[in-house]
Amino acid sequence: MAVDLLRPGLKLVFCGYNPSLTSGRSGNHYAHPGNRFWRVLFASGVTDRLYEPHEDETLLGLGIGFTNLCPRPTRRADELTREEIRAGALALTQKLEQFRPRAVAYTGIGVYKWFRATSKVGWGVQEVSAVPGVTDVVVPSPSGLNRMRFEELVEHYRALAPFLE
Repeated sequence: MAVDLLRPGLKLVFCGYNPSLTSGRSGNHYAHPGNRFWRVLFASGVTDRLYEPHEDETLLGLGIGFTNLCPRPTRRADELTREEIRAGALALTQKLEQFRPRAVAYTGIGVYKWFRATSKVGWGVQEVSAVPGVTDVVVPSPSGLNRMRFEELVEHYRALAPFLE
């Protein structure tokens, strides 16, 4: 199971829908071979080198953490139940209030829609955050299921680099 990698003082936390089956087995975030997450982080300047999923805990030293809206691994996020999503939203709010990162990058517009129970969401920094003092940023899912071009993903993720300065 991919466990939360959170602690006080983080600059940026990535929040996905839930772990993939591969991440659930390995215990590492964004571990599915088809997921472009690690390549996008490097190409966008969020990280200084290409990290691999088994190094996810290393990113805590860079001020980067990881969590998910729901903890249960699935093949696709649409397999999650409404009850899991509601419980996950409450738990995520509590985590953000406890750890107070500078910003949270929601990796998928649907993650943020489910978390905030709204349909009015755009890419980038959100006008109103879920937790005061924590900036909410919505970036596209790096999953291979998302057909967005790699270059376009990189452009969206470039908005995260300033939070790490």
